[in-house]
Amino acid sequence: MAETLLHPQRTPRPPAPRPPVRHPGTLVGGLVRTTRPKQWIKNVLVVAAPAAAGRLFSLHALSRLALVFALFTACAAAVYLVNDARDAEADRAHPTKRRRPIAAGQVPVPVAYGVAGVLAVLAPAVALRLATPAVALLLTAYLGMQLAYCVSLKHVLVVDLVVVTTGFLMRAAAGGLALGIPLSRWFLITTGFGALFMVAAKRYSEAVQMAGTAGATRVLLTEYTTGYLRFVWQLAAGVAVLGYCLWALEEGGVPHTSVLPWRQLSVVAFVLAVLRYAVFADRGTAGEPEEVVLGDRALALIGLAWLAMYGLAVANW
Repeated sequence: MAETLLHPQRTPRPPAPRPPVRHPGTLVGGLVRTTRPKQWIKNVLVVAAPAAAGRLFSLHALSRLALVFALFTACAAAVYLVNDARDAEADRAHPTKRRRPIAAGQVPVPVAYGVAGVLAVLAPAVALRLATPAVALLLTAYLGMQLAYCVSLKHVLVVDLVVVTTGFLMRAAAGGLALGIPLSRWFLITTGFGALFMVAAKRYSEAVQMAGTAGATRVLLTEYTTGYLRFVWQLAAGVAVLGYCLWALEEGGVPHTSVLPWRQLSVVAFVLAVLRYAVFADRGTAGEPEEVVLGDRALALIGLAWLAMYGLAVANW
């Protein structure tokens, strides 16, 4: 009792927030790093519809697609800036994310929000002025959907998969809208479910790698089961292959004037590519799609073979 009176128990204070780990560098360099330059390769999907229609190689098409690529990159940069600014405090407690420029204090949070706001307003405005109203509307919808994802949708089961997949589909559709190219139903089905296949494979790989560990980089992964995510990427892969086969065989009875039926033969390369990608998904090592494709020589060669046959089919050689 005497010890209690002389030394009263004190309630422990909550730990102070971890200070940012500052890294040398300029403000502009930090802003560029936050926009994830490695992710810009995803925006190359804007050439998908024009390439499928054989309208890629003209000065007008190339200049218009370069503009759409830049505008999509600006929109994605705005989303990344908002996302990292919102997650700055949480990122400082993460062993690797604490080195992100905003979490590290290299880019102040108000500056990140300001630059994101400028990009989010400027990109649709430039699209309306220099591209088409359809592209401007698509960019506006993309920004609204992705910002909603940053705020709340990334915490909703299944919806998070749909939002990320739709982002890929919007990129693929943007090129067609910019050049006034009608989008084939098979093109939309194959692109949409192909994107869902890669997104679900990535989530599945993350879930496999975090199994048995405390905590997760994505809180929602604790609510998914690996069995469910496996079902999703297998289902999406099957629908994507079916959609592509139906497209390739749609005109199978029409005589072709090319040397070989490249349109039908490209199915072989497409299926092989899906099967090869599924190897990494099954192992739980399917990370970012561009890293998987560029990091595996066999998959890259299969992809080049598919591109060659696809191009020959479009050119009717």
